[in-house]
Amino acid sequence: MTLRLAIPNKGRLSERSIEILKQAGLEIENGDERRLYANVKRQDLAVMFLRAQDIVRFVHKGAVDVGITGYDLVLESGLDVVVPYHLNFGRCRLSVAVPDTMGAKRPEDLPDDLVVATSFPNLTKKYFDKLGKRVEITSISGAAEIAPILGVADIIVDLVSSGSTLKMNHLRELAVITESQAVVIANRRAYEGCEQQVQEIISAMLSVTEAENKKYLMADVPRSSLEEVKKAFPGIAGPTIMNIIGRDDVVAVHVVIDKTDAFDAINKLKRMGATGILLTPIDRMVP
Repeated sequence: MTLRLAIPNKGRLSERSIEILKQAGLEIENGDERRLYANVKRQDLAVMFLRAQDIVRFVHKGAVDVGITGYDLVLESGLDVVVPYHLNFGRCRLSVAVPDTMGAKRPEDLPDDLVVATSFPNLTKKYFDKLGKRVEITSISGAAEIAPILGVADIIVDLVSSGSTLKMNHLRELAVITESQAVVIANRRAYEGCEQQVQEIISAMLSVTEAENKKYLMADVPRSSLEEVKKAFPGIAGPTIMNIIGRDDVVAVHVVIDKTDAFDAINKLKRMGATGILLTPIDRMVP
């Protein structure tokens, strides 16, 4: 059975999704940039290029089996899909933002009857209903930041990453409605009927995203420092220690570390008397 996978056709998630599939060994056949459909070489997998906001609906209806999209879009849709994994990229947050001149310090301080511009009317309504605030929601397809400047809205609810776009438009973040990132979603019937096939695709993608934050560290370490090495580098399941031919006083130590720990790790090894220290990236990491 050919599994159908939908990925965004453009935007912040599209290029990253294609890159991850390629790194996972799932090579999409060459095609025109305007392509809507492509096969994956040597696999029973077809890739559909759809609008990110449409992927949830297509997966829900069973038109495609699996998709990659933003978690914010899943929540906004309210549709029943399986969300088996978060992919740890495309991180952002859906936030309430107000003009710098507005005095409110928290959402409870906002007056009633404000006009809110947003591409997320359902999540926005739920949020303000929960606060007990009456608001008028104006649905827009993009560029929410300009709405208060044009006078078509008092405040906005929009996706925020760094916050720089808000600052450029004299807005400030007042509250976060929900955090978001890229997620894998699946049609419930397809997931239950082809779980192994779906899991294999998901596992391949996760092996890439997990590896990106890790480094593979290798060094020749004096045997007398082994206990110190074990304490300093627990790794995934402890360091791998191997004998070196012709050397009884030195062993080879291999360990996976967090990328952020690389600087300290190398200096620790040097203080232990290690030599031949190598630090390499990891393409994939399958637990």
